[in-house]
Amino acid sequence: MRHYKKGRKLGTDASHTAAIKKNLMVNLFTNDRIKTNLERAKEVRGDVDRIITWAKRGDVHARRLAVARLGDKDLVAEIFAKVEQGLFKDRPGGYTRIYKVGKRRGDDAVIVLMELVQEPVKFKNKAASTDDAAEKGGLKVEKKPRKAKKATDGADAAKAADAVEDEKAEDTAEPENAEAVEAPAEDETPAEEEAKSEEAAKTEDAAAEDAADAAKAEDAVEAPAEDAKAEDAKDAPAEEEAKPEDATSEDKTPEEEAPADENDAPAEDAKDAPADDEAPADDGEAPAEETPAEDESSK
Repeated sequence: MRHYKKGRKLGTDASHTAAIKKNLMVNLFTNDRIKTNLERAKEVRGDVDRIITWAKRGDVHARRLAVARLGDKDLVAEIFAKVEQGLFKDRPGGYTRIYKVGKRRGDDAVIVLMELVQEPVKFKNKAASTDDAAEKGGLKVEKKPRKAKKATDGADAAKAADAVEDEKAEDTAEPENAEAVEAPAEDETPAEEEAKSEEAAKTEDAAAEDAADAAKAEDAVEAPAEDAKAEDAKDAPAEEEAKPEDATSEDKTPEEEAPADENDAPAEDAKDAPADDEAPADDGEAPAEETPAEDESSK
């Protein structure tokens, strides 16, 4: 029976197995990656994690344990310095990674690559991940209130009852707060309506002013045209009056001149007539005509 002989034998005696494990760990910390078979990698993985945990402790005892396991002070100092700088700070465990490469010719052993995991840790929050998935799917996630744990003792039961009452009070207080928040919004609605009505009145006044300005501009443009039309209208009757006068003068001249000629003709005849009458006066008729004149003078 192999009492107090835990671990794999690796096909050798105890001292040879211990030497193999030490060499594998030294090579892994020196090169950050080694190539070996699957059984040896699994056997060394626990010891590597243990040495990094000692390096996180960083005290003298942990340093001495690491030196006893690796047998190299310089390598231990280098490992402790890297860990102190924050190499595996956020990682709680699992400092190694194993990749299967294939099988070895001859004994058909599984060959693997073993390396140190030096990437920063990315923690996954289950609640956040579920909420994100629900939001992406378009579903609303309602958070359920936490239920109080079952209490066995009387004091625990009283605390649980108080916790339940507090949760109920918070639930009832939330609608009141919501109503208090909604009340100012309702009060604000008349003010908003007044502001809108004022803005509408301002816009109407501005539109009326613009229309008045446009009407004034049109009147100013039309006034000279109306004045010109009025002047034309005044000139037109004067011309029309002048035209009839000219027409009447033209019409009247022939008619008036004709009678003047006719009247002149008798006048000339009258003038000529006495001349003709005078001619006989030379013959002896003149005393007959002068006698009435003398009679009149004597009268």
